[in-house]
Amino acid sequence: MWGNLRRPDVLARIALAAAAALLLCLVIRAWDLPYSYRSGYRPPTDLTARVSFQVEDLAETRSLRDRAQWQVPYVFVRDPEPLKRLEETIRNSVLELLAAPSYEAMPRPQLWQDFMPPDPAAKPAETESRQAFDAFRKALSEDEDLKRLMRAIGAALKDYDSVGLLRSLQAKQEVERRLGEGNQDRIVVRQSKADSKGAMVGIDEVIGSAATLRRSLEVHLEEAGLAGVTEPVFRWLWKYLPDTLVLDETATKAAMERAVAAVPPAKIVFEPGAVVVSAGTILTDTELKLLAREHQAANEARTSPMKLGRTVSVFFLFSILLGLCGLYLVSHEQRLFNNLRQLAMVAMLAVLAVGAAVWASADAWRAELIPVLLFGQILTIAYTRQLALLFSGVVALAVVLGLGQSIGALCLLWGVATAAVLQLDRVRSRSKLIYVGVFASVAAFFLTLVVAALESQSLSRELLVQAGRNAVWAVAAGFVMNGLLPYVERLSGVLTDMSLLELGDVSHPLLQELVRRAPSTYNHSVTVGSIAEAAADAIGARGLLTRVGAYFHDIGKMLKPTYYIENQPPNENRHESLVPQMSTLVIVAHIKDGADLARQHRLPEPIIDFIEQHHGTTLVEYFYGRASEQRQNDPDGGAVEESSFRYPGPKPQTKEAAVLMLADAAESACRSLVEPGPARIESLVREIAERKLEDGQFDESGLTFRELRTVEDSMIKSLIANYHGRIKYPEQRTA
Repeated sequence: MWGNLRRPDVLARIALAAAAALLLCLVIRAWDLPYSYRSGYRPPTDLTARVSFQVEDLAETRSLRDRAQWQVPYVFVRDPEPLKRLEETIRNSVLELLAAPSYEAMPRPQLWQDFMPPDPAAKPAETESRQAFDAFRKALSEDEDLKRLMRAIGAALKDYDSVGLLRSLQAKQEVERRLGEGNQDRIVVRQSKADSKGAMVGIDEVIGSAATLRRSLEVHLEEAGLAGVTEPVFRWLWKYLPDTLVLDETATKAAMERAVAAVPPAKIVFEPGAVVVSAGTILTDTELKLLAREHQAANEARTSPMKLGRTVSVFFLFSILLGLCGLYLVSHEQRLFNNLRQLAMVAMLAVLAVGAAVWASADAWRAELIPVLLFGQILTIAYTRQLALLFSGVVALAVVLGLGQSIGALCLLWGVATAAVLQLDRVRSRSKLIYVGVFASVAAFFLTLVVAALESQSLSRELLVQAGRNAVWAVAAGFVMNGLLPYVERLSGVLTDMSLLELGDVSHPLLQELVRRAPSTYNHSVTVGSIAEAAADAIGARGLLTRVGAYFHDIGKMLKPTYYIENQPPNENRHESLVPQMSTLVIVAHIKDGADLARQHRLPEPIIDFIEQHHGTTLVEYFYGRASEQRQNDPDGGAVEESSFRYPGPKPQTKEAAVLMLADAAESACRSLVEPGPARIESLVREIAERKLEDGQFDESGLTFRELRTVEDSMIKSLIANYHGRIKYPEQRTA
């Protein structure tokens, strides 16, 4: 064991498994505790806090911040200009009244009405209005009266507007809509835009009353000796009294934002063991956010040794799983195990599938089923069902471990992948993958319901939606796989039946060139293809692959077609002028020439393998026999090396290549029979198979003795059908 472990190829595979396990740990974040809760899930038991954590109380925070905003006073800037304009306006109005010749001759009838009571019920009669008009003019008949009136009005307004004037909080709803509700009792008054502080005053101080204005006017007009005009002047001023405070929206909004920002969020504290979500509660966004915060706190509370310990545990778990998979590969998939490139590709696909599943598992999609399904189908197409089932289970387990889900989720993922893998045998049409997806969708739907029942989840609309979603993802995986199929074939070097059907079309340029240059070789290839396909199907091998490989196995002969007996003209044999060694080189060259032509035309590697392996390392017996005869007739000649008369190989590496080798030799030999009766055909086929077996040509193909006998029986039936005897009709009589 120690000697094997020190071998470079073994070390390379161990390193590959370790790298894959490490990458799986990275994509599932093995050092963190997983978060497994999803919307609509109904926990069967109480979910309690593992550590102490806090969450914001949104309702209380909103209430505190609203309260802080309500305490912020609106900011106003004082503007004295409106009062100045008011004094100028009343002066002009009084001058107009004084300049009018009489009550009836006033330039504007409305002019005196502004000095009268606004209430229609209190409005005086026409006679009383005229008398009041005459009394007003008489009180201001002297030249100095107007000046004294204006000084008294100015003094009264100055006293009245001590800090600013705000008749009322007009358009209050509009202000609150733009700025939000603020302090209704106090405001900040700034004397100018440059004043950054201002003074805090009560609303009552700036919203003046009629009584206050009347008292102020009475005092100052009485001092001026104009007490008789107090009432008309008050009525006019009260009607047109403007606001001298202008709302500063920018400053008010900034003050409210600062007040709200200064309020810290209210917190709800959960102690360890406290119930976070009660049993039976359907998880909604509110509960999920609470559980996510608890999960974050639990991970933050973990120490580095705890994280390292979990990572190492998960790493060793994956290493053990991959080691078991390696043992399976050694015993059942030796070809894949020996191909380090293909092995690395499978490991990378597994890592990508797990990473994609973890990413797609977000609550909005829950589509982790798609990557697992795609991975299983890719391995089925590229390798075998058994390998796909094994590795799909490993990927499903890694996904469940990364998401922290239950054994039911593992059953769901692996079960749906198994349903798809078991239905995926031969891909002979593009609709096959869609049918596989539909079958997997049925399995996904019912498995979702069964797993939910096992986890004590009641049947609900949310559960049916999830089951339907999983069914849709299974069908979607079929469509995605349809698009990925050409790339899977190219990366894995495999051919699906669908690609083989396209490749085996007789309109292929290489086959058309073979028909033109070597028609007999083409007919031989077609016949060998039908014989080999039936034989391969008889032992469970890929008959279609064998048939298509047979179509191309002799394309190298088109470069020198007349050197091969089936294409030679009658009574002409070009090998008569060549020594046996040279003839052997010409005959053997069709292997290399065919492989070169296939690569030039970008034929897949499995087809090229048929070209290179269909003769294996067999002996070119005819020319070897001629060379031996010449050596006996010429004792001075050099020794005849048998290796110089063998094909370069390699020997058949697959059952399909071994079947093609035997079909090629048997069909060519039967053509040489003068009377190919059934007994002679059977004897010939048995003899050829025995010689190939004794020569060791089937040693590397995996073909068993029982399968070889089945292949012989199938070929005997096919050759008898092709070379059956025919009735000899008498010559036609002439009239």
